[in-house]
Amino acid sequence: MRRIKQLVISLLFIIYHLLFSIACYNQGPLTPDAWDLTEQQLDSISFYTTHHYTQGYNFVVSKDSLPVLEQQQEMMSVPEILSAEFQAGDVTMPMLSMVDTIILRRHDHLVVADIKTVPADSIDSVWVKVARDQHTFGWVHESDLLANVSPDDPISQFIDFFSDSHLLIFLGICVLVGGAYGLRRLMRKGAKIVHFNDIPSFYPTLLCLLVASSAVLYSSIQLFAPESWRHFYYHPSLNPFVLPWHLGLFITSVWAIVIVAIATIDDVRHRLSLGQVILYLGGLAAVCAVDYVIFSLTTLYYIGYPLLIAYFVFALYRLSLQKSL
Repeated sequence: MRRIKQLVISLLFIIYHLLFSIACYNQGPLTPDAWDLTEQQLDSISFYTTHHYTQGYNFVVSKDSLPVLEQQQEMMSVPEILSAEFQAGDVTMPMLSMVDTIILRRHDHLVVADIKTVPADSIDSVWVKVARDQHTFGWVHESDLLANVSPDDPISQFIDFFSDSHLLIFLGICVLVGGAYGLRRLMRKGAKIVHFNDIPSFYPTLLCLLVASSAVLYSSIQLFAPESWRHFYYHPSLNPFVLPWHLGLFITSVWAIVIVAIATIDDVRHRLSLGQVILYLGGLAAVCAVDYVIFSLTTLYYIGYPLLIAYFVFALYRLSLQKSL
């Protein structure tokens, strides 16, 4: 128990100093000429503030296809055509029939070339002009664009993959069923497994607690600071010192998971034989997966907070029993 207390105190000490460093981070002085901007630049800044991207931002098509309305060099832009239609009071004018449709395919890389607003458009007032290359560009509603693309950044695409609600529910069912079956088989064989027949090491328990805490923190950000998470989605960083404190804390927890996972693997391989190591790490991965799914979903309904406290009590109690054996 004394070693456990020392490890917990050390971990809290590290987290305290990380939070202190994040709080004291200074981005530098503001310059007076930063606001000496044109009206177009101010509009771009205003759009960036609310939509988190602007001209020059890079996307990649994530769905099978994305249709956009091609703009010929000699024609008005699509938003200007729509504005003329609405001003004429006839939205059925055949002017849009003169515009060809381009089909962009999965994995095509796009850049935002222009953004225009058509307030009278009842479907979506924001039109975005995207370019695949110098000869392929066209206009699309912002809602259609964002539903079919991801930011051209591997971190954002990773977030997209794990944020899909249908995928999360499917993975949750698979993890719960598969994890329960696997843990039952391991316990019947008398294999070492975290929380139940654990090895005398604090690292596996610490890893599970970190995963559960990170899942709760992730869902809490989704609940209480969705705009900051949306901005992080468009401009991700693995450096906790350049992020707001809550995002910095989340990224710090992710780095802590990586570090503790490495320490866990190293500790386990020194305590068990190769076959036992594979079984133990497989069971540990199943427990962590179950923790992630349960706590990320239950926190969205505020159940995750008391559940996390109960899990901490249970995990530390089970660890103390293993230490006393």
